[in-house]
Amino acid sequence: MKYFILSFCLFISQLVSGQAVTNDPSINLSKVSIQSTMDGVVQPLYYYKSTAKKNKPLVVQLHSWSYSADSLKTVGLDFEAISKDYNYIFPNFRGINNHIKACCSDFVISDIDQAIDWAIKNMKVDKKQIYIVGYSGGGFATFAMYMKSRHKIKGFSAWVPIGDLESWYKESLERRNKYSREIISCTTETGTFDPLKARERSPQYWATPVKKRKKSIIQIFAGIHDGYTGPVPISQSANFYNKLLTDYKVKDSSLFVSAKDLDYMLKNRSFTDSNVLKLGDKKIHYQRKSGNISLTIFEGGHDMLSEVVFDSFNK
Repeated sequence: MKYFILSFCLFISQLVSGQAVTNDPSINLSKVSIQSTMDGVVQPLYYYKSTAKKNKPLVVQLHSWSYSADSLKTVGLDFEAISKDYNYIFPNFRGINNHIKACCSDFVISDIDQAIDWAIKNMKVDKKQIYIVGYSGGGFATFAMYMKSRHKIKGFSAWVPIGDLESWYKESLERRNKYSREIISCTTETGTFDPLKARERSPQYWATPVKKRKKSIIQIFAGIHDGYTGPVPISQSANFYNKLLTDYKVKDSSLFVSAKDLDYMLKNRSFTDSNVLKLGDKKIHYQRKSGNISLTIFEGGHDMLSEVVFDSFNK
């Protein structure tokens, strides 16, 4: 009921100003083109500019693996951002991950940073409240931006993400899906899988910028059935979470995801010691947290719960 009232009030206010907010991104979002400083390629950027007089947060949503920005597959996050009257951008960053300049390449990192530059220049952005959010392949890109973005980012939210292309290639081969072929296409031009090239594009193997990100929040979410009903096993999330704790030199072993716990969840798609906690209306099976780094395994598959993204930053 609270969500309905908020949405209805926003609808009325926008209707009065001549713009009705709906769940259709093509109605709510404007479009601009941005030229890459690296190779001159022109790409679309979809955005919503806050109507507030004061500076407001900026939400940077990163599109998923198999879609470009033009697909407008925002999974409802644009609606959530607009409901709060936050600034919002949905950049392209080389589109579908099936070619050599995609897959968290230097071009991708530069494109997303340029999109943030554009937003800061053209919107009233609170630079202390910039959030990067991604689902699936967008979670992969969220990990990459945590590692390599030149911007100060308050929060990163990665949903059902990929961290390691080498292991995901093997997992995709086993599942006989298209992703093994696309990993080859976006990491090498030889047409043959090269594990070293895959590692070069994998945040799992990159150096964590500990000093730069020590005040940034990073939240990792995975649906416990993903890998069964979806293409990305929860091990991708758990292993990246553990990598960050290792790089931050966390000493308390209880804060890590143990091999025993991960093996149990992969085999049983539940966890025996689950407390009755909820993420939105979904049961939380497993949580670990160390400082600003957290992992949440929830009841779901290859999903992003857009309605809880912003609330989770405030907990």
